[in-house]
Amino acid sequence: MDTGLLASDPHLSKGCRSCHRGNEAGATKEEAHAGMDKRPSDNLATCSPCHKKASANYSKSLHYTSLGQRQGVIPRFSKAEVKLFDEKVFQQSCRSCHASCGSCHVKSPPVMGISLGLIRGHKFIKKDEGKTCAFCHGGRVYPEYTGEYGGSTDVHYQKGMMCVDCHKKVELHGDGTKYLTKQDVKDRPKCTNCHKTIKSDTLRTRVAHDTHRGKVSCYGCHTSGQYRNCYTCHKESVSKPGFILGKNPRNPNEVTTLRVVPTVRDSFARAGIKQEHFDKVPNYWNTPAHKIKKRTDRTRSCDICHSEKKDFLTRETLLKDGSRANQGLIHVPKPITH
Repeated sequence: MDTGLLASDPHLSKGCRSCHRGNEAGATKEEAHAGMDKRPSDNLATCSPCHKKASANYSKSLHYTSLGQRQGVIPRFSKAEVKLFDEKVFQQSCRSCHASCGSCHVKSPPVMGISLGLIRGHKFIKKDEGKTCAFCHGGRVYPEYTGEYGGSTDVHYQKGMMCVDCHKKVELHGDGTKYLTKQDVKDRPKCTNCHKTIKSDTLRTRVAHDTHRGKVSCYGCHTSGQYRNCYTCHKESVSKPGFILGKNPRNPNEVTTLRVVPTVRDSFARAGIKQEHFDKVPNYWNTPAHKIKKRTDRTRSCDICHSEKKDFLTRETLLKDGSRANQGLIHVPKPITH
């Protein structure tokens, strides 16, 4: 605790007990900490008296509800298994990772039992992507973006852009609508928000964009290198760098970058869930890989995709014992005819 903040930060004007409770009359540490709440903003009512609208919106945001994790896996379950998942897995496991207000503005959130502690001596801060975004999203997105996972950094990071330059406050706090997945959020970042038109003096560039528009995602061509893919969920964790191209499971008319979602058939066996509909959804999902460059192997040469068929998902490279739905994501590029 930086005692100099007591007089300068309005959040501390009412004393520690106003948020953390406890017993200020206690003569010993144990007595003073009796009934103390370590994470007071888990209950949004702590913040709502001063931040009424932000708290109300945040209570329905995906960062707080964690519903995206739930929605991603329940299509694999029967109705009885969904109920079992909610009772035995979601609240105790997935839901335990939700972010409270303090997780971003005061203290780095605990991830897998690890916490970086107070961000700046208990000072309430507006943003610090390196201490907040990076800690929760540091398994793949952040280290890919900054180049720490290997390869080159994202061109936007090289330009000095950080998370909130694209992911605005309304996306992080929520807009008051309870969404089930991030795909349902209408105003989430899109490449075309900034790159509305392709202006180039090169005919090849203009033709390439016109030809592939609606057929290949921006990531499909402009992802510069390998990104993290995880395998064998709830067994010994295996992480490997990779680059995978295939049909977008949410839009089969589009080819895009895919990332492995490592749910295996016995992921929830301990909870008595057999995943009766395991094969209903794939183990690969479209991913906005944060390793963007203007020029990549695929933008330099059409042959990389249309002749060499490099990095495309094939029957031979499919996950062993994976979902049968994976086969529907295989795309074979057509040869170029002159």
